[in-house]
Order: sequence, then C-alpha cells, then structure tokens
Amino acid sequence: MISFKVVSQGGFRAQIRMNRLWRIIFVAAAVSMVVAEGLTAPFQEAPQKMRYTGTLDNLGPWWSVAFSVETHLHADFMSGSRELAACGAQVVAPVAARLEFPARGLHDGDELDLGGLRLRALATPGHTPEHLAYLLLDGDAPRALFSGGSLLVGAVARTDLISPEETEPLARALWRSLHARVLALPDDLPVYPTHGAGSFCSAPAGAERVTTIGREKAANPLLAAPDEDAFVDLLLGRLGTYPPYFLRLRERNRRGPRVYGTPQPALHPLDVDRVRQLRDDGAEIVDVRPLRAFAAAHIPGSLSIPLRPQFASWLGWLVNDDVPLVFLRGDAQDGAEVVRQALGIGYERLAGELAGDIDAWRRAGLPVARMPLVDAAAVAGPVLDVRQDNEYAAGHLPGAIHVELGRLSTAAADLPGNGLTAMCAHGERAATAASVLERAGRTGVAVAVGGPHEWSTAHGALATES
Repeated sequence: MISFKVVSQGGFRAQIRMNRLWRIIFVAAAVSMVVAEGLTAPFQEAPQKMRYTGTLDNLGPWWSVAFSVETHLHADFMSGSRELAACGAQVVAPVAARLEFPARGLHDGDELDLGGLRLRALATPGHTPEHLAYLLLDGDAPRALFSGGSLLVGAVARTDLISPEETEPLARALWRSLHARVLALPDDLPVYPTHGAGSFCSAPAGAERVTTIGREKAANPLLAAPDEDAFVDLLLGRLGTYPPYFLRLRERNRRGPRVYGTPQPALHPLDVDRVRQLRDDGAEIVDVRPLRAFAAAHIPGSLSIPLRPQFASWLGWLVNDDVPLVFLRGDAQDGAEVVRQALGIGYERLAGELAGDIDAWRRAGLPVARMPLVDAAAVAGPVLDVRQDNEYAAGHLPGAIHVELGRLSTAAADLPGNGLTAMCAHGERAATAASVLERAGRTGVAVAVGGPHEWSTAHGALATES
C-alpha cells in the first residue's frame, strides 16, 4: 500500500491510499487534469483509448486507469470506454443509458468512492434524457464539477439530437437542471465541460475548456435569460445544423463500440491500379493534404478534407459511412491520425491509402486536376460563402451567395453560373466546397485563401444579417 497526493487543476488535495498502482479516473470526453507528486497529465476529448494510453505511457508504470465515467450517450464521437475497459478500467454510466456492455450504472445521488474523494452523480437531463453531471467531493466540500453537456464555457449543449418532438421538452428540462442542480453550487467551483470549441454539440461554445460556476452566471448569455420560456427561445434560436452521423452514434455507443486495442489499425498502402479499381467500384477518395497541395494537383473527383482537428466532423458530414474510403495524404502527415479520427466517428471501412502520394498517380500517366487559389483580399466576382449560418450572419462579403458546406452537395445544381470563388474563414472548408462543386461538374471554381476578415481589412465593412 502507498499513500500519495492528487491535485486537480482546480486545486483540491486529498490523501489517497491505493494498492500498488496509482489510479486515474476519466470522465469520458470531458477535460480533466490530474497532478500527482508534481506530474501534470491533461486529458481532453479523445474517443479512442490510444490517446489516453499514450498519455499514460509518458507518465510511466505507476499509473493505471481505474474508471471511465460516461456523462451521457455521445452523438459526436464513439466512446472510448470499452477500449479503456479492455485495459482494466470499470465503465461507469447513467443507468438510464441502458448500455448493452458491462458497466456500473448510477442513479441520481449515487456516489463513486475514489479512495478519499467521492464522485456524486447529479441527474441533469436536457442535452440528453439520461444525462448525469458528476460532482467531485473532498469530504463534504465540492471541489470540481464534470458538467458534461449541461453547462459549457459560455454556452450549453444542444437539445435537438434526439428528435424534433423532444427538442423543446429537453430544453425545458435543461433549464430546470441548470437552476435546480448546477447553478446552486458554489460560485468558485471549477467546471470541466464535455464539449468545447469546434464541437457541433455546443450551442455554440468558445475556445476555452475550463470555467467556474460564478463566471458562467456572470457571462454566459443563455444563463441571462430571465425565465424558462426566454431560455428556451434563446437556446433553440442558436441551434445550427449538425452532421448526419450524430443521429447514428448514440445508438452505436449504447450497444458498445468495437474494441480495436493497440496499436490501432494502420492504413494499407494501395497501388494505383487498386485505387482505380476501388474508385470504379464506388469507393470514396478523400484527399487530406493541405489546401495548397490539393489545389496544385489532385485526382479528379476526389474530395478535399484537409487533416486537422475538424477532419472527422467534415468526413462524417460529407461522406456516407457505408462506402470504402481511400485516402491520399502528404509525407509529413500522420496516417495514424487519419485512422484515429475516422474510427472516432464510427467510419470503419478504411480501404487504405495511395502509396506514393499524387506523384504515383502522375507517374502512371493518369490525369490530375488543378484548382486556382486567390488571396481573400483580392477576391472579385461571385463569392460562395460556405461557413455556418451564424458565421455568415456575423459578417460576410456584400452580395455573397451563402450555402453551408454541409448542404452544398444538394444545392450545387441550383447555384448560378460558373466562375465562383469559394470562401470560408481560412481556406480549408472552401477547398472542400470547391472539390464538391468540381465533382458536381462545375468548372472554374477558385478557392479564397483567407476569409471575410482579410477582405474587410483591404476593402472596408462587411455586410451582416440582423
């Protein structure tokens, strides 16, 4: 038996006695931080065990994963709990989630003994019907709240992921959860939400990942609503679109994601002939190279989705999950990251990657396509703005045509003329949009490098939507 101190990012301290191995609790998909004897280990949104265990490997053999705690059935990522269970962790989840794999189910008020600390389940329906937040207690003193989707930094999580009929009732349930359970906690209590910047589960959230109860009371615009009706109107009015795979993953997470173990599967190298055969049989070629590389030369008909943290969201938005995927990446890009993000949203039909990059395609004497790039400040002619509705409303080029990227495939045939310039905030989504239009038979589509901010710096005020 050993005794050691654990200190969270919020500063709580407790003496914990464990048998041989130090233990870590993971609140699934939430941001948490554990400090033990001067070692700091951050754990952020990560649906795959590989990221968790990679962090643990850096800390040495003293650490083991004791629990993986689910706040709710996730719609945006495949849960990593079963992967962690394969490492010896116990999965803890709301009873109402009705998981079809081994897990310890908690009701409202149930507690998990962490050996000196306690984790208390707080029923907080709203984001989902089964939602639990978790209050970390040191004795009787609250030390941190793992809020899941009940309270985010400057926002709350959306309530429209179950069905249209349940969206408003869940919004009302969220109002009650916030005011009866969450906002009654001490103002200085650190809050670790599930979702952060870039997540389509938020409505919407900012870039920060940690907050306090008092800060949200003072600055969260949704909490400024004077009553339940006003809160519901404000929340539902802020809800934008979300990827269609969100409607599939809750049930897949309930049944239990597939366990891959480590190392994760690798992308198989494919020669040009095999890629052509797969393409002819209906496979999707996804080019993950940076936009400038794609613009310089790409396989005609391929879909540009540059590899970055948002890669999985756009893959899941634009590509069906029932077709084989062939990837094209640059030498400096990590194939394991492509696999991790694809598996993280349940895309498992990964046929492989083109060996030799675009040069192999050229050496085989096959045609390549190119795409013109233009500096955003120099854009002239018709502009297609493919950002989300709220981004467009906040400021866009005067006269721009607006179609969200996720809707572009169905809207492409109705766009006026050729010679469009696709624009987003930086260029990556614009490259994706241009590749979508190219696949639809549109010609002369250019990509703006930069966005409305760069244009306005050179030309003046942007147009806005009231």
